[in-house]
Amino acid sequence: MRWQDKVGQVVRVTVLGSGDAFGSGGRLHSAYLVEAPGRTFLLDCGPTVLQSLKRSGRDPGAVDFVLLSHLHGDHFGGVPFLFMEYRYEEPRSRPLAVYGPPGTERRVRGLFAALYERIASEPLPFAVRYEELGAGTAHTVDGVRVLPFVVRHVKELLAFGYRIEVDGRTIVYSGDSAWTEEFVAQSRGADLFLCECSTYETRLDIHISYPEIAARARDLGCRRLVLSHLGSEPLAHLGELTLECARDGMTLDL
Repeated sequence: MRWQDKVGQVVRVTVLGSGDAFGSGGRLHSAYLVEAPGRTFLLDCGPTVLQSLKRSGRDPGAVDFVLLSHLHGDHFGGVPFLFMEYRYEEPRSRPLAVYGPPGTERRVRGLFAALYERIASEPLPFAVRYEELGAGTAHTVDGVRVLPFVVRHVKELLAFGYRIEVDGRTIVYSGDSAWTEEFVAQSRGADLFLCECSTYETRLDIHISYPEIAARARDLGCRRLVLSHLGSEPLAHLGELTLECARDGMTLDL
């Protein structure tokens, strides 16, 4: 029985990985499973995605598509491992779609070839469809409305946040970013805002610190704010933080 059959028409977000690139505190890399009636997708797909799915009792084969925020390894490095799972462990025949910023197809193909050169040179038993998204344009993906918006991360690549509307619920995801006023606009009316929080004492121009998000939390118009992508500094202060923080395996029903 599917979990939706048990709990009704809700959208469930499972935090598969709430850690930063360094696995601070032993946390897994960025990945969030969104389950809604009739569709299941991954929001980012870090290298530990299979471990996360299997620990949480989720079926990797249920994933309909993958939505990537940007092309850093801790956010997209798990895609080749999904390919391997679907080729050998849980054979797949239906297509898999991978969406992300410009460069997604080239980078995913290149990573797969670097990890499994021979296998990547052979046809997979299922079709992989890549679609590279443009910022500021809403896309309908398998019945899900996806609006990418540009966030402030590193200069050498384009990074997206997303406002996602699925089955009457709205999820906003920061991806990796410094603070931007765009979060205030995009979080207005959202059911959930998953916001990165990589540092505490340190101020960077590519990530958000806890004091920065805490100072602006009241300006956000979301119903629920959950901090993730937690680095060693916020984890060291975890007992003192008043804003809700994600943990690996956490489920959020919207």
